This record gives sequence, structure tokens and C-alpha cells, in this order.
Amino acid sequence: MELSDFSFYRYIEKNDLPVIVDFWASWCGPCQAMAPVFSKVAKQSESLLFAKVNTEKAQKVSTDATIRSIPTLVFFYHGKEIDRISGGLSESQLKNWIVQCLQKIE
Repeated sequence: MELSDFSFYRYIEKNDLPVIVDFWASWCGPCQAMAPVFSKVAKQSESLLFAKVNTEKAQKVSTDATIRSIPTLVFFYHGKEIDRISGGLSESQLKNWIVQCLQKIE
């Protein structure tokens, strides 16, 4: 799901499930390389929600979230940031990071 400046806050706050947001841009090579990994892990994860924010289009959200480099993944739970990680990740790195985040909310 692609989130905008208008839909971002409603989406992360209204869900009881954790939300992982990928902040990215079309010109970013590592973002493009990680996109299929993000999509694959999203399809395998029934108890998590995954969303993307194009930092060029959703500049207010990107500024509010203090995104300084991309790609940056942010793990939200009940509207609050639990953790973040920047840089391109492999599938195993992404899954390991998610496990660490889930342990923080247990």
C-alpha cells in the first residue's frame, strides 16, 4: 500500500497490527533493489501490515519522520515508532530485523 501525506497517520494509528513502512524514492538504486524483497516478505507475513512512502511525493511525512537517508524502514505499533533501519536489506536481514522489532512489543 502506498501512503501519502494524507493517509499516513490514519493508517499507522488505526491498525492493531504492527505496520512496517518503507520510505523510498524512485531515483534511489538501493530502494529499487530492495523493493522486491520488501514485497516478498510482506506477502509471507499475515500478522503484519506493510506500506510504502515515496519521499518525493509525501515530503511532510518524510520530514515529520526525520528520514535522513533512504531506503529507511520504520516499524510502527499503535501509531508509535518502535524501531527503524536504513539501507538496503536482504530477505534474511529484513526478517531478522522484524523479529527483533516484534520482541520489543511483546
